[in-house]
Amino acid sequence: QVQFVESGGGLVQPGGSLRLSCLVSGLLADYSAIGWFRQAPGKEREGITCTNSPYGTTYYTDSVKGRFTISRDNAKNTVWLQMNDLKPEDTGVYYCAARRESANAEAMCLLGESVIDSWGEGTQVTVSS
Repeated sequence: QVQFVESGGGLVQPGGSLRLSCLVSGLLADYSAIGWFRQAPGKEREGITCTNSPYGTTYYTDSVKGRFTISRDNAKNTVWLQMNDLKPEDTGVYYCAARRESANAEAMCLLGESVIDSWGEGTQVTVSS
C-alpha cells in the first residue's frame, strides 16, 4: 500500500516560514492531482491548496493566497508546501492528499474526502510568539 508521509512541521513565530514535505512510498506520477489540507483546532479539515498536473491548474484558498506555494517533483516522489509570512490562524495539522484521476483543482480542495484516494498522517504546524 502506498504511503504518504509528511514532515517539516513545528513551532514558528508569526511572520516566519516553513516548508512541508510529503514523501510518497510509491510513484507520485500515478497521482494526477495533489493537495494540502489543514485542520485547525476545533474546526473541520479544509483544502488549502490543490493542483492538477494534466491541466496545470492550481487552487489556493483565499487565506493563503500569495503566501503558500504547492509544488511536486515526480522524480523525487515528493510534494512540498512552502509557507511564508505565517500567521497564528495557520496553526493546525497539515495533511497531504492525492487523487489518481485528474480532477478540477478547486473541486478537489472543496470536496475533500469524497474525491481523495490517499491521505498522509499529518504534521503539526504551530504559529505562536
